Order: sequence, then structure tokens, then C-alpha cells
Amino acid sequence: MARYKKILLALDFHQDNEEVVSRGIELAKDHGADVFLIHVNEPMAAAYGLDTAAWSAQIVDVEVAIRKEAQAKMAEIAKSLSVPAERCVIREGRPAHEIHEIAKENDIDCIVLGTHGQAGIQLLLGSTANGVLHGVSCDVLTVRVGKA
Repeated sequence: MARYKKILLALDFHQDNEEVVSRGIELAKDHGADVFLIHVNEPMAAAYGLDTAAWSAQIVDVEVAIRKEAQAKMAEIAKSLSVPAERCVIREGRPAHEIHEIAKENDIDCIVLGTHGQAGIQLLLGSTANGVLHGVSCDVLTVRVGKA
């Protein structure tokens, strides 16, 4: 198996992040790799199909609050893992696309992210893990999170 030099942990800041972080850190230690962290905020209008004209001020307020909360959570996780700020990224957009971009920009060897094992309509529509897997040239480790 090739040695990984740079591992990207994709975080969604849900309770099951610990499983992703644990597996990613274990992998990084085994390979002596640098750890990068990413979190992507999906714009509310796109995620929920909101009428931006009717709700623009409220959407902006909520998105600002979400952004601040994400920054605080990222700083907390980075500090606990001793990951320098320059290797921590918060982006806005479609999660799979933004993860692809960060992986390219930083020559990432392996991406670690969680998957809930989608079923039914969610499986048909696709998940972030599926989108990431089918768009990168590096390895991807999906960690089954939540209830089995």
C-alpha cells in the first residue's frame, strides 16, 4: 500500500464526527501523514430550494450564524488535534465539489469522510460520500457512522 503524506478529513460537525476523526487520525499516525480538515456549508437557498427574494435578509442572518458556529467548531477540533490553522478550511458550496477542490489544491493522498449508508430516495439522489468518491483521483476512506 502506498504511503499517504496528506490526509483530508471531511467533517460535517454532527455527533458522529468523532468516528471520522478517530479513523482519520489513526490512518495519519500509521502513515506519518499531515492532517487537513474541511467543512462545507451548503447555501440554504440551494439546499432547501428557498425563494431568496422573499427570504434574503433572514437567509443571510442564519448563514452568518452558521458560518460563525462552523468556525468555532473547526477551531476547537483543530486545537484538540494540533492541526495548524492553515490546514483547516471552511467553504461554502456543494460539499462534494468543494472537497474535490481542496483535495486538488493540496495534493491530498486520501480523503476520510463519514457515510450513513443511504437508502431509498436518498440513495437515488446521491450522497456527499458518493459524490466525493466519483470525482477524485486519490483514495477515499468512507467510515460508516451512526446506527448500523
